[in-house]
Amino acid sequence: MCERLGRQAHVVEQDGDVVVAPRDRWRQKVQKLAPSLPRIAVNVTDLGEPREPPRREFYLRRDVAQSNLANTYSKLGRLEEALQIERDVYSGRLKLNGEEHYDTLIGANNYANSLTRLDRFEEAKALLLRMIPVARRVLGESHDVTLRIRAMYARPLYQAPDATLDDLREAVTTLEDLARIARRVLGGAHPVVAQVQVDLGNAQAALRARETPSPSA
Repeated sequence: MCERLGRQAHVVEQDGDVVVAPRDRWRQKVQKLAPSLPRIAVNVTDLGEPREPPRREFYLRRDVAQSNLANTYSKLGRLEEALQIERDVYSGRLKLNGEEHYDTLIGANNYANSLTRLDRFEEAKALLLRMIPVARRVLGESHDVTLRIRAMYARPLYQAPDATLDDLREAVTTLEDLARIARRVLGGAHPVVAQVQVDLGNAQAALRARETPSPSA
């Protein structure tokens, strides 16, 4: 989608979401939008259907606006509102493009991220378990989006308060595998590699804490 928007935008990752962000000369304008978010949200989500026969460009631009709005809500701590938009974006992409489309996979990753941030771990895992085989089949094992989706799946495994030892071990094993692949394919400076290392450290710490007997034991 970045190419379709010309020079005004580029794709970045923010807090686990993959978003289209304005370039530097537009950044200050975006930062001033926070007080107007409720009005903007109405304008974006109530665009409805185009009066002419459906045009793909219309949906793409609305999709980008919604995704970036969801990321802004998330930054402000308004996680429920962000979740609602991410769910709509994912559902829209699934309906328009099917589950094997690149944009649908990105939407699934972002929706799962919102679910995880709200501690809705089972829903996040169920969604990601459906999408991981799709990403592997369509994009390949080493594609950065496949790596992101697999890393996202590891988070609810080690973050859930009722995580079992098996869950924690699966998270560590998954992230160790991802760290090797990401470093080899993307290079040590890539943001996916850095995020996987953070998640791996957190998962290892959670596993050590569970395996270490308490002093009273």
